[in-house]
Amino acid sequence: MRNISRREFVKITGSTFALASVPGFMRGFLTNSEKETANMIYFERFGMDEEIIRKILMEALDRGGDYADLFFQHKLSNSIRLEDNIVNSASTNIMLGVGIRVLNGNQTGYSYTEDLSLESMIGAARTAANISRGGKTAPPQEFRTRELPNYYTTEIPWEEVGIDRRVNILKSVNEEVFSLDSRIIKANVYFSDDENYILIATSEGKISTDYQPMFRISASCTAEQGDRRETNWFNYSARDDIHFLTPERLAHLPREAVRRTVALFEAKPSPAGELPVVLKAGSSGILLHEAIGHGMEADFNRIGTSIYAEKLNKKVAADFISIVDSGTNPNVRGSINVDDEGIPGQETYLVEKGVLRSYMHDRISAKHYGVKLTGNGRRQSFKHFPMPRMRNTYMLNGPHTFEEVIASVKYGILADQFTNGQVNIGPGDFTFYVKSGALIENGKITAPIKDVNIIGNGPEVLERVIMVANDMEMAKGGWTCGKNGQSVPVSMGIPSVLVSSVTVGGRM
Repeated sequence: MRNISRREFVKITGSTFALASVPGFMRGFLTNSEKETANMIYFERFGMDEEIIRKILMEALDRGGDYADLFFQHKLSNSIRLEDNIVNSASTNIMLGVGIRVLNGNQTGYSYTEDLSLESMIGAARTAANISRGGKTAPPQEFRTRELPNYYTTEIPWEEVGIDRRVNILKSVNEEVFSLDSRIIKANVYFSDDENYILIATSEGKISTDYQPMFRISASCTAEQGDRRETNWFNYSARDDIHFLTPERLAHLPREAVRRTVALFEAKPSPAGELPVVLKAGSSGILLHEAIGHGMEADFNRIGTSIYAEKLNKKVAADFISIVDSGTNPNVRGSINVDDEGIPGQETYLVEKGVLRSYMHDRISAKHYGVKLTGNGRRQSFKHFPMPRMRNTYMLNGPHTFEEVIASVKYGILADQFTNGQVNIGPGDFTFYVKSGALIENGKITAPIKDVNIIGNGPEVLERVIMVANDMEMAKGGWTCGKNGQSVPVSMGIPSVLVSSVTVGGRM
């Protein structure tokens, strides 16, 4: 194999054998020789070759499992925080290991090890194999590399971005926060980045690899006016490199954090009662994610705990409503070239023109329902087994404009910035706290409001959506989804939508 620089390595492997910016890569896929080079680089990173992988899979299948896979992961993470005008914390973490899964029907045997010696991996495979009691299953005789798409191009790995550059960015943002308004008394600026290398080998003889970059930068501030204090924030997150942080974005970050904070001084408590609610485009998609999206994950439906368990191919919303879960949005936080079961990233229509068309599947649920895998098998790390999880979940544009939506409301609220929430995933009951919004009176946005609680049921809210605007926007910030003790990065989006009636409460 030819010698290759680190930057060339990222260009080859950073797109799972696909990087459109590299000359000669047609339609985002590598040539056979480039695939072989990338494959060898990943094998070297984990100290593997096909023979070692075959031996581990042979042990995993020794007791007759239906299927086995290996999930190798090497993750490099950095974070730095500037608070009270000084850098007060910084950390670097390295994660390396392999998770070994054996499936026997609907049962899962799982084990992992941080020791990538053959002896340790064979031992972990033997533990995972204990789920099965039957004759041996033969491991694959040869492996094929999956052709995968590319949804996050990367030119500069985060490892090559010096700590001084990160600190200078934080200092610049911090100084700008204080310069924008004399009422600001405190600022907190945070930066984190990840580089996640994965290799997935399956007993079906398929190998998938991916280089997954991620970063998040946030600015929060506290302002004081008289005897009142208010705090708010703004953040960006993406699967991208340092080029994302353009001068325009680095200027917008502190401006928006300050604007959101000082605006709260003019805000009034929310009215209470059953009111029309307009969910503003963008991060209001968190309600769609939490109160509706989880109910469409196939494991909840397979065991019958989701309210959507009996609603496939049935009407669940108005004709102008379509909801998608996708891993294909370029550089968006929840996008994936390949899921953690080795399935290519793809787009899945959950609701199409008001009809529930699909759940989000991992290997177990897809087999249960007799459908194709949707690329939603995700896990927090090699220490966890995959399950159906969302990626980027959003509602598509509708037939109305934002102005038409607002004009149709005689008296209601506009919900803008969502924060804390609680959801009972089975029935979809929820309570969300809205940090900021506005009152709508006689078809016009009037006074800003804050400390809003909205309470309802996700499926019922979906049925009560009576207008959808054409201004769909993805959330810009760094959302992380928790489920069954596992956390994964996600994003969401929504156009501005009008819900005819939701229970609205005041301050918590």
